[in-house]
Amino acid sequence: MLEYILLGMLMEGTMSGYDLKKTIDSTVGTFYKASYGSLYPALKRLADKDMVSLTETDNNKNKKLYTLLPSGQQAFLEWLSGPIQAGRNEQLIRIFFFDYLEEDIRQKRLAEYSFKVDEEIHMLEAVKSIVAGELAEIEHPENYYYRVSVLSYGLNHLQMERQWLKDIMERKELNHVKPGN
Repeated sequence: MLEYILLGMLMEGTMSGYDLKKTIDSTVGTFYKASYGSLYPALKRLADKDMVSLTETDNNKNKKLYTLLPSGQQAFLEWLSGPIQAGRNEQLIRIFFFDYLEEDIRQKRLAEYSFKVDEEIHMLEAVKSIVAGELAEIEHPENYYYRVSVLSYGLNHLQMERQWLKDIMERKELNHVKPGN
């Protein structure tokens, strides 16, 4: 995953390892953590695969700059346009980079993701119904409050996620992100 994140960040232009770490922390760092200990070996693997080039600067800091090569861009775009399959963190990372995809591919992948979310909602609603029936038959259902609250959290989260997907599929303006603010 980290290699694809690095390739995606380098789509913006040449960066040092420090710049990449800082950019990751301030963007996808909300849902993906990368340490320097994992970042530099990943950059080395990408350089060894000829997906990024490495340039050493002549300044006193001996800084290394990484540049995306065409093979790295191709590998990134192939990964990005593929189906969303893994856990939520990968889905959010892919969507973060969706500006690099054509609209028809974005919409297809978002529709697939939305379908999966709907399936999860239906499954949790069925579980909630079963749990409600079981709680009605036990003597102290209040003893299960926190366990049941996690089920409610999951359902509420998925419903929020479904609405968010609907909003971005329709390209609705996001209230909290406006130019000039």
